[in-house]
Amino acid sequence: MTRGRLIQVFMAEVHRLDRALMMVAPPESGVGFDPDFHEPVLADRDDDGIGERRRLEHPAVRIPCQVEPKTLDELQMHTAGNSPRSKLQLVMHFRDLERLGLVEPSTGVAWIAPGDRLGALYTRAGELVQRFVDPPGLFVTEARPIGWGLNAARPRRNLLLVIFEDRQQAVGRTR
Repeated sequence: MTRGRLIQVFMAEVHRLDRALMMVAPPESGVGFDPDFHEPVLADRDDDGIGERRRLEHPAVRIPCQVEPKTLDELQMHTAGNSPRSKLQLVMHFRDLERLGLVEPSTGVAWIAPGDRLGALYTRAGELVQRFVDPPGLFVTEARPIGWGLNAARPRRNLLLVIFEDRQQAVGRTR
């Protein structure tokens, strides 16, 4: 039974946010989620008066993908300077996600979710193509199945579209 395949395969280094660990971390530790906004808390770790976000992440995993760039470092001018915008779409195959243990077995939902971060892209041979520095970073804003198989007799879902976008930087308030 065929489920199709990716073309022009690269490897995406994905850093999944450890939501369970961040939920139990007390906000005053400077690590958990803000109880009101449900966003990671900001804590001033270098005494510069600007709060930095600290994320607890699962170990990075490299996932085969097909890269479909939309915009990278598009210039967007603001009064205080420029803020380049980036948006990158990766297509991943459910066969690879299942092999890597990134699909919830009881529901079939992929564990790639909004808030996860793209660290870098590599060739299949492991050579670095591009690293995405954080901040601003590229973060998952959408992950949804888009392909439902090629086999007419036994169709199966096969592709996951994952959209990564940068986060605009702003001065954060510290606690």
